[in-house]
Amino acid sequence: MTTTRRGAARAELPEVHFSDFDGVRCLHLGTDWVQGAMRIDDPFAIELEYVQRMMAWLLFVAPESVSARHAMQLGLGAGALTKFCHQRLRMRTTVIELNPQVLHACRGWFKLPPEDARLKIVLGDAAQEIRDPQWLGSVDALQVDLYDHEAAAPVLDDEGFYADCRALLTEDGCMTVNLFGRASSFERSVQKIAAAFGAEALWAFKPTREGNTVVLAQRTPSRPRRSALEAQAETIQTRWGLPARKWLRVFKPFET
Repeated sequence: MTTTRRGAARAELPEVHFSDFDGVRCLHLGTDWVQGAMRIDDPFAIELEYVQRMMAWLLFVAPESVSARHAMQLGLGAGALTKFCHQRLRMRTTVIELNPQVLHACRGWFKLPPEDARLKIVLGDAAQEIRDPQWLGSVDALQVDLYDHEAAAPVLDDEGFYADCRALLTEDGCMTVNLFGRASSFERSVQKIAAAFGAEALWAFKPTREGNTVVLAQRTPSRPRRSALEAQAETIQTRWGLPARKWLRVFKPFET
């Protein structure tokens, strides 16, 4: 399968480079900000805490159904989510990335596997691509991590964009999005997500030490019992090695 290229403005995209320290390889986009990471001796694990939390949609689906589901990432980063969904969860996986240098870096430095029947990579503008009718209602896990090279604020962050994201989801699908919980834009971003999904559909983690706050929005709101979430977390941690038991200490319905 060949990479799909969509029309998109790519002028002045930042240069991509990487650094290695203490067994971890980090992706950078023209600055010292870390845009993704990989443990060199375990390349298909998820290294960064906030990226692990982007997998919290697993709390809301039957574990035996995961491999039959469709994950989509908006923003490739260092490929951690893409690799985990494709290699570990055996899911159909689609990623949309604007910068072709990021794709080349992930293939050369971050062990991104070649495309196959379950992995599709689209080079293009996520805002445009997600409006393609082929994707509507087809995505079970939408993972949005679209920061610029300065990591200052999401590059796509308005109510219309989040409404388009909601339209991608299956009835029991979820979106997880990375926001900076200590940034002034956080509350505005959450209000835009709530306007698109409904406030009752939102869950959120407490910020990581670095300030990343992962917000989860459900296409169909639900409030599972604590005991059900605990059982689900135990299965996730045992089966896939994600720290899901810890998640429940810092993850709850969002109060707008």
